[in-house]
Amino acid sequence: MSHLAAIAAGWPLAASMAALVTAQGLRVGKRRNTLNEAVHELRRPLQAIALAADRRPVDVAGIESSVQLAADALERLDRQVNGGISGVGHELLPLRPLLEVAVGRWKARAGLVGDSLSLRWRAGHAVVRGDRSELAGALDNLIVNAIEHGGPSIVVDARLRGDRLRVSVADSGCVSSPEPRYGGPPDVVVRLLGRRRHGHGLAVVRRVAASHDGRFALRCSEQGSLAVLELPLVVASAELAA
Repeated sequence: MSHLAAIAAGWPLAASMAALVTAQGLRVGKRRNTLNEAVHELRRPLQAIALAADRRPVDVAGIESSVQLAADALERLDRQVNGGISGVGHELLPLRPLLEVAVGRWKARAGLVGDSLSLRWRAGHAVVRGDRSELAGALDNLIVNAIEHGGPSIVVDARLRGDRLRVSVADSGCVSSPEPRYGGPPDVVVRLLGRRRHGHGLAVVRRVAASHDGRFALRCSEQGSLAVLELPLVVASAELAA
């Protein structure tokens, strides 16, 4: 067999091997991203717990909600590593309490870098159908992303838009911030930030929006950024609207 014939005969095998290696690499990369997202979702509530432990008076409700989020994130991470089926389903959720707790959870984090964080609720008795833990995690990620990459004035706004609930998180643009004021438990927050940021938070928001038949958009400019999460409304019964 000539050299050209040998090369021609070996080419299909080489192409098949290259395709196999590429497919394996993609699978490994996808699994790594999935696990990194799970780790990220566990890290978030642990940050909040560390901050809440240093506040006076102690935010008991905030700590309890963060502990529940951490437990849910640990369960998701366990499923990613060991397999299993989630037993959590969607439920009817008045979103205002969920959003108020999320804003309260991260006010201390905003204060560490000199940011202000406020909530404007203009959505009446808005009720959505969803997974409480996943929606709380998405809201957390939107708020913390604005704190870490925007500021100094961060406004969370909720309003009705047709048959959807529109939650936006706007900041006034990244400016020179004072040095973070760390000490005690907030030092733990620094270690929990991770060595590098990979954008897992916004990836989580996109995934949660998609799984709830919602939409997510992010717009950035020199004047600041605007992150918008829209979720389908559920027509509230008299009991839910009371």
